[in-house]
Amino acid sequence: METPEGLLARLAAAGIEVRNVGHKAVFTVAEAESVRGGMPGAHSKNLFLAPAKGDGPYALAVLEAERKVSVNALARAAGWGKVTMGSAEALAATLGVTPGSVTPFGLVNAPPGSVRVALDAALAEAPGLAWFHPLVNTASTGIRPADLLRFLEGLGHEVAILKLEP
Repeated sequence: METPEGLLARLAAAGIEVRNVGHKAVFTVAEAESVRGGMPGAHSKNLFLAPAKGDGPYALAVLEAERKVSVNALARAAGWGKVTMGSAEALAATLGVTPGSVTPFGLVNAPPGSVRVALDAALAEAPGLAWFHPLVNTASTGIRPADLLRFLEGLGHEVAILKLEP
């Protein structure tokens, strides 16, 4: 499994400029609000989802932090069928992260096609930086959304952009 330092090195090797900020551990969007000072831009919440019937790949929903949407509505919009929250064990095995550290950067640990990925259009189209954990919840990494998409596609992951109701 990739380390935060290895992730940042991969981004640098790909010519992607990021800004990394260390902070206290945060486990929820509400806790993350307390550490956002000095991190202007878009912030995210990330949901690791499993197929409800156990068949098919896992899914990762990368949403704007304040987005309110039911998991079922999200799954319908993404065309995923019924889903449930993925277990901590599956999260660790698939993305190499723990609960509270879910991030699109975890896709460095997932084989292409093993995780369906949907990115909220509000993040994909955000000006400036979008912020995500760099595999741990004791830091946040700011990256331009176009660079995030380029990085994930370079890893072999297709990313669907979801236009969700405001």
